[in-house]
Amino acid sequence: MTQRALVVGATGIQGQAVGRRLADEGWEVFGLARRPGEQPGVTPVAADLLDPESLAGALKDVAPTHVFLTTWLRMQSEAENIRVNAAMLRNLFAALRPARSVRHVALVTGLKHYLGPFEAYGKGDLPKTPFREDQGRLDVDNFYYAQEDELFAAADQDGFTWSIHRPHTVIGEAIGNAMNMAQTLAVYATICRETGRPFRFPGSQAQWDSLTDMTDARQLAAQVLWAATSPEARNEDFNIVNGDVFRWSWLWFRLAQWFGIEAEAFDGIERPLEEQMAGDAAIWAEIAERHDLAERDLARLASPWHSDADLGRPIEVVTDMSKSRRMGFTGYVATDDAFFDLFERLRAARIIPAY
Repeated sequence: MTQRALVVGATGIQGQAVGRRLADEGWEVFGLARRPGEQPGVTPVAADLLDPESLAGALKDVAPTHVFLTTWLRMQSEAENIRVNAAMLRNLFAALRPARSVRHVALVTGLKHYLGPFEAYGKGDLPKTPFREDQGRLDVDNFYYAQEDELFAAADQDGFTWSIHRPHTVIGEAIGNAMNMAQTLAVYATICRETGRPFRFPGSQAQWDSLTDMTDARQLAAQVLWAATSPEARNEDFNIVNGDVFRWSWLWFRLAQWFGIEAEAFDGIERPLEEQMAGDAAIWAEIAERHDLAERDLARLASPWHSDADLGRPIEVVTDMSKSRRMGFTGYVATDDAFFDLFERLRAARIIPAY
């Protein structure tokens, strides 16, 4: 039987990686987004998850066997995050229900499951690191939990299996993505090289000194595919990171070396990227013009607020992968290699200059 995938959020960092991996594996892939782009091997589906009528029309002939959920909307409060993101999943499952074709649904969330929502991020009584799947939910409202509850309810009603995947900060490329640290750092490093400004770590002493990890989008895609096709992984939740650990006090200098710039040693003073890059829109536009880059709008490439949130955390963040390892998932990526490979892809796509 043909494996037919619907990737929801197909234009994001995660969705692009999942769609590409599935297409490479020979799946028939449909990519849903409000404004879907062109991607080899992926059939675009334009729909708004908050518009049930348009959603039903767009999906009536798709009939996927597997659904991969990689999207969410950030609102002004966690209460609104819960209302809107739960409604998006509820509308999607309602639109898919008449075909009765879905056998498995994979939901991608993240470490806010353990760290708390934006309004209480990294605060209060948090689980001990490394984060493990059996630590459960925090006693706080969290739209990730609301998404899970919608998934569980639909699985009970429609009879499909599910998997949940919790990446740390994801390394990958996407234009216009609201949470893209690696691409943000690539743009920041380029600006530092072009202007002679120091390459300054923007975060906290805790993040500079502590062990941490990240997730290559391709590592996430590999685990999502594994869970969708492995009986032992059905109806389970999984952390997903690269498999190594590092300290920013080591990696920061590695990133600077790749760009041919000098990193400034961290002096304990937080200098958020949102402040450092506040006046850089015109500078980037000039750099893009001079190097004939593909995107001149800095806001579509960099997300300083998100990078600041992750790099400014006052606590250690390390993630355990034992659960999926024991079940047979063996993917591994060295995080510095993940950064360097992304930078090469950004150069090839003319997102940053090829010096």
